[in-house]
Amino acid sequence: MPTLYPTDPQDWLRTEAERKDKEQERKEKADKERREKTRFCECMGIRMKLRRKIPSRTNNPHNWEEKERTTMEYLTGVTKKEALEISEILAGDYEGRQIKVRGAIHTIRDMGEVAFIVLRKREGLVQCVYEEGKSQFALSDLKEADTVEVEGTYKSDERAPHGFELRLDQVKIFSEPAEAMPLQISKYKLNTSLEAKLNNRAVSLRNVRERAVFRIQEGITRGFRDFLYSQGFTEIHTPKLGAKSAEGGANLFKLEYFHRPAILQQSPQFYKQMMVGVFDRVFETAPVFRAEKHNTKRHLNEYTSLDFEMGYIDGFEDIMAMETGFLQYTMKLLESSYAEELEILGITLPKVDKIPRVRFDEAKKRVAEKYDRQFRNPFDLEPEEEHLIGQYFKEEYDSDFVFVTHYPSKKRPFYAMDDPEDETYTLSFDLLFHGLEITTGGQRIHDYNKLMEKINKRGMETEGMESYLSAFKHGMPPHGGLGIGLERLTMQIIGEDNVREATLFPRDLSRLEP
Repeated sequence: MPTLYPTDPQDWLRTEAERKDKEQERKEKADKERREKTRFCECMGIRMKLRRKIPSRTNNPHNWEEKERTTMEYLTGVTKKEALEISEILAGDYEGRQIKVRGAIHTIRDMGEVAFIVLRKREGLVQCVYEEGKSQFALSDLKEADTVEVEGTYKSDERAPHGFELRLDQVKIFSEPAEAMPLQISKYKLNTSLEAKLNNRAVSLRNVRERAVFRIQEGITRGFRDFLYSQGFTEIHTPKLGAKSAEGGANLFKLEYFHRPAILQQSPQFYKQMMVGVFDRVFETAPVFRAEKHNTKRHLNEYTSLDFEMGYIDGFEDIMAMETGFLQYTMKLLESSYAEELEILGITLPKVDKIPRVRFDEAKKRVAEKYDRQFRNPFDLEPEEEHLIGQYFKEEYDSDFVFVTHYPSKKRPFYAMDDPEDETYTLSFDLLFHGLEITTGGQRIHDYNKLMEKINKRGMETEGMESYLSAFKHGMPPHGGLGIGLERLTMQIIGEDNVREATLFPRDLSRLEP
């Protein structure tokens, strides 16, 4: 059987010499190929950077310091762009200077030798002027909905949006639409149905007026956050999946959660109250879900709730006072920072310097007497009744808002504190705005024994409420809070009569898209 290894020392020497010869041959061949590649690149005008061979860990374990060193790149913050935003242009002195602006072509008005190209940006519209023979591009290359970067000379013009225009030199096209727009978004107001607008939501919101609605909504949310931060509140984020609802009732979206029953939360109420024992004052802006089979102009099955809960209160009046402060702050914010949107929508902001309050039973009595109307439900306000209460306080007290207090205990959740003077009623309230309920709130039961007494009185099961009740077992301060329907509040401010007009992507009985 032949051996695998040489046995004669001369054979070892011969084998080693052959190995060295082959290694030298491979090196010479590699060097030749590298020289030929270098000459080729030089002939082609290509600069080539030759890298040193990095020794392997196996073959050269002691020479890792000889590895090629590369330059490390760092990110140091927001990149300053050459293209300017509208606010940057307005803050500077650019008269007669060349500037760049990026945006989408909102509309093109061809006047022959001159054309007006209006760009849509997040802060509004920018008017650009194409001049035949001066602008260094063909007008025919552009169409509505193109996204572009334009370069031109700044010129003041009071007739133009924001008081200036750009005399165009060059245009760079980033993208072009694949098909024609389904709606004429360049119109001041979309002359189409609400259904058509919702079916083409991502496009319809490009209309300046439609977009302004949600800038106002942003201002409301911003006002809520900013004001509550200034009052020592902590922002929290609570789960929307749960085992038990705070509100109770049958209007729940039920689902299976890993082979266990679960629901989508109607409100963050349980979690808000639990966190009062931690932070004293908390708030949240988040979606809530109601499986109500309503198909009205005022109801949604998913909406955004502005919630807060505050501890160590002296009474539910503290809650109403805090909401009044929020409304005052927010109206000032809208007036100062959203003036353009207010003008576009033709909005006159409501008065919030003082808000009247009236008991539930007294409000019913006043409306019945003045308008000669009797309503059958003694425990709640019907929509028409809310409208008449709003009308009454506008006519009698010139107030756009009214707090209706002391709702019947029968119509309020188990955690609502009953009025010690008459347990038929609760220390709770609704805030009506132009005759529509936008807020529900009040004082909560903070004593564990009293809370359990009310739960037992109503024959409720406590399964799934163990964590919630545990917070009260271990002590809770006097507290209360509220929830504001963001979309309803927006709807009333902008003067629309359908809450879907104030909802980015409505969810109702018939709509799950877009």
